[in-house]
Amino acid sequence: MSEDKVGFIGVGNMGGPMAQNLVKAGRQLVVYDVRPDALAPFGNKIQVATSPAEVANVAEVVLVSLPRPEIVQDVVFGKDGIASGTRRRIVVDLSTTGPRVARAIANELKKEDVVALDGPVSGGVAGAIKGTVAVMLAGPKREADIVTPILSGMGKVFYIGSEPGMGQVMKLINNLLSATAQAATAEAVIMGTKYGLDPSLIIEVLNAGTGRNSATDSKWPNEVLPRRFKGGFAMGLMVKDLKLALDTADELHVPMWVHQAVKQIWLYAEGRGGPDQDITELVKHLEAWSGVTVKGK
Repeated sequence: MSEDKVGFIGVGNMGGPMAQNLVKAGRQLVVYDVRPDALAPFGNKIQVATSPAEVANVAEVVLVSLPRPEIVQDVVFGKDGIASGTRRRIVVDLSTTGPRVARAIANELKKEDVVALDGPVSGGVAGAIKGTVAVMLAGPKREADIVTPILSGMGKVFYIGSEPGMGQVMKLINNLLSATAQAATAEAVIMGTKYGLDPSLIIEVLNAGTGRNSATDSKWPNEVLPRRFKGGFAMGLMVKDLKLALDTADELHVPMWVHQAVKQIWLYAEGRGGPDQDITELVKHLEAWSGVTVKGK
């Protein structure tokens, strides 16, 4: 299969840096995004397409990185979508859409002799920039082996399994734990701060002990304690991922008592501050409730 051009649709907060890393790795890209300003950082290093269909007319492998399942479905099957292209053979969805959508896309594209793989990523904007994201790839092994060298330019590729949706479930598990770590850390640090402990010292001790987690390790030192709140992931997207995860758990008849409570905390924060706030701003809403502010020295 020719790799002369790789298609990339959606170059936002995550997609942009990942596509940049593919360019650095020597890949020739044909790129589409609804926002022309998102294409500006690439200069003349890419071919710019005017529609998803045009991307799919040029590239056999098309990567998609978009914020919501309904947008992914429209880009694939809508007017001038990927499905109407003439050269596309493999579509890799790097978005978080949930297993139901991943299966539906794979089944529909199969009718067009196109193989769909789901390859959601984790690592945040920082990982996308550094080229260290975890890519959770699922789908037929033959096509997975074809795209793995391409995806390796963005980070580490984990082959999750042959069934469409397996990568999505892995990503949802990851985000359940990430959301839980953030919520639990906020509650714990606010408690300690209200008692009179230094929040910076709390985080330092937690990171030296068994309470260490993804929130204490990076989000709190880098974003919360300095009051920067620029983690790069929107509150509404985290809520979307939690809903997808819990819907999947319901389908599987798996109890989620802890994560149901976690979802309520995130819904509370989204309701107070809106879907566009950064996920690291979750703490602000628990601070307001508790009457205390956590701030590093």
